[in-house]
Amino acid sequence: MERVLELAKKVAEEAEVFLASVTETPVGFEANRLKRLETRESTSLSLRIIKEGKIGFATTTKLGDPQALVRMAVDTAQFGVEARFTFPSQQAYPQVEVYDPGVEAIPIEDMVELGDSLIAKVRDHTPELVCEAGVIKSMGRVRILNSRGGEASYQKSFFTVALEGTLIRDTDMLFVGEVESSCQPIMDLTALTDIVTLQLELAKNTASVSSGQLPVVFTPRGVRSAFLSPLALAFNGRMVVQGASPMVGRVGKQLFDNRFSLWDDTTIAYRPASCPCDDEGVPSQKTVLIEKGIVANFLYDLQTAALAGARSTGNGNRGRGGMPSPSVSALVIEAGDTPFEEMVRDMKEGLVVEQLIGAEQGNILGGEFSGNVLLGYKVEKGEIVGRVKDTMVSGNIYHALTELSAIGREAEWVGSVIRTPALYCPTLAVASKG
Repeated sequence: MERVLELAKKVAEEAEVFLASVTETPVGFEANRLKRLETRESTSLSLRIIKEGKIGFATTTKLGDPQALVRMAVDTAQFGVEARFTFPSQQAYPQVEVYDPGVEAIPIEDMVELGDSLIAKVRDHTPELVCEAGVIKSMGRVRILNSRGGEASYQKSFFTVALEGTLIRDTDMLFVGEVESSCQPIMDLTALTDIVTLQLELAKNTASVSSGQLPVVFTPRGVRSAFLSPLALAFNGRMVVQGASPMVGRVGKQLFDNRFSLWDDTTIAYRPASCPCDDEGVPSQKTVLIEKGIVANFLYDLQTAALAGARSTGNGNRGRGGMPSPSVSALVIEAGDTPFEEMVRDMKEGLVVEQLIGAEQGNILGGEFSGNVLLGYKVEKGEIVGRVKDTMVSGNIYHALTELSAIGREAEWVGSVIRTPALYCPTLAVASKG
């Protein structure tokens, strides 16, 4: 990295070198049996330069030819966009726990046993269930150097356990599933299996809902499938500077229910999205996006922050080694004070949504969603009476989040992206063939 930086400084005003390496061991199960077992390693080296005021970028997995990497970055700079930022100098980074050596120490045999045990537990409840499962451990390293003396490095561990189950009876297909992720080993499967077995229990019977305007409760998994993408785009700094976000010019205004608060936080210990700094060397932080219904901030990387006349929020993420761009890391919706059971009891007729499919195909920037209910339940006289089929839910998240009937008391991590409680919407459009 030092050699690349040295060469780049000779041909450009500023330069930044980014190294990422990962070792991943996925154990995969299909049709209730062990199917895949492998270990993969990858390392990439990226160079970003500012030459004559423009950004050049190149990346490679061949680490032995630094001069070729510099040449590629220089070649792209002539076509690059204008750089409106400077690289950060040496920073003080928060202590964020994201590495547990226990992940690397887990034997593959234990991972296989964990997957077998996961499948066995849910099939004890429903023997006909056909399961796909995955147990994945990975170890990653990141190092950043730039020409202004900025330097950051950290090590990170990941562990994920996931299950998807399919139950086919005649022409009826039921899909259930859950995923749990952490920077620490996940050896207790109780929470995961409890969720899947509850899904199976609630789906034993089928029921149909009336078409029309109905109250809808989104479970944490339902919130992710319906609301995550529109919210992530609306508060993305790139969308803001392009004028495409509906939140442009709305900072300080009350646009959401006054009980609704949302923030992005990359400092939460042992969460897969957490880290001491982003992929540009900017310190991690908690960024409040909505505070008691009031629009408070957006998520920026260095370039978009400069264009907006703001400061980077430490959300410059590279994905799989590309150019940094602003994106959510770990969204958190503040929990409310209403138990899930109380939301259900409040409905004479309504719907509980666990998973929407296709909700992101509408006008996401406008907040529109419309999706088929992959897994959801009918509520009748305050009780869940069965799983719904051939049902769609549609609405606008900005209207839905303007006046919520209730916000759930219990919040859950859904994968690694969002922690959210259940949200109770007083009325949404529901269409059912039944």
